[in-house]
Amino acid sequence: MVGVDSGTADASGVTIRRFVENDADAVTELWRRVFPDNPPHSSPEIKIAKKRAVQPELFFVARVGATVAGTVMSGYDGHRGWIYALAVSPELRRRGVGRALVRHAEEALADLGCVKVNLQIRAGNEQVADFYRRLGYSVEERISMGRLLGVTPRDAGPGSGGGAAQREHDGVKTGGAK
Repeated sequence: MVGVDSGTADASGVTIRRFVENDADAVTELWRRVFPDNPPHSSPEIKIAKKRAVQPELFFVARVGATVAGTVMSGYDGHRGWIYALAVSPELRRRGVGRALVRHAEEALADLGCVKVNLQIRAGNEQVADFYRRLGYSVEERISMGRLLGVTPRDAGPGSGGGAAQREHDGVKTGGAK
């Protein structure tokens, strides 16, 4: 297994350990490069602060030497485990870093009693879907829905989950038969 929280590395030189405060700048920089299109509510600073407050023991950093090579953020609600975000430096991909991070997160989740892990991939991201398929994940026919809390659909803009049905519900008629 990859060196974990011990400072030892596997044959490829990858060491995985829990996120520590000193990782914040390097992880933020990595996430900005790997997830350039994330919305403001998913900024690295916000995600890191929130994860440090809830299940920080499920947030891992992979290093190759002194370089942050990747991260995985996972969680467990007592029913399902989740891989929320996996990021690997583009220069260090195809060296086993992503696989090692996923397996490490799975092991940590299993240690908590988790028997199933879910994750979400943005539609059309076939390269990432293929990566997870190679790790044994499969597509489950589900519709994933989300809503920003504390933001009305009207304020959130296009693609935020509002639309005509929400405006009609809010008392604004937008046309069409009732």
